[in-house]
Amino acid sequence: MSFLRSFVLTAVAVLSLSAANGPMAADAPSAEEQSMADFIKNTPGCLEFSDQCSICAMVDGKAECSTPRIACVKKPYVCTRRADN
Repeated sequence: MSFLRSFVLTAVAVLSLSAANGPMAADAPSAEEQSMADFIKNTPGCLEFSDQCSICAMVDGKAECSTPRIACVKKPYVCTRRADN
């Protein structure tokens, strides 16, 4: 029983310390991540783009996107078709 009590107390202490230190580095967005609105603004000639979860197309100045795939790992947006192609 003392082992279980020691384990619980140690777990509580560790969780308290990590909560007090704020978000961990893994919780912070990466430098490559950006919002869809920022991507559209920064790539005005892009007609279709993807984050490897959804495929999006610009229709009448707005993004229309497919439903994200199951168990998708979102990546930075990539333009897959430009207006000048």
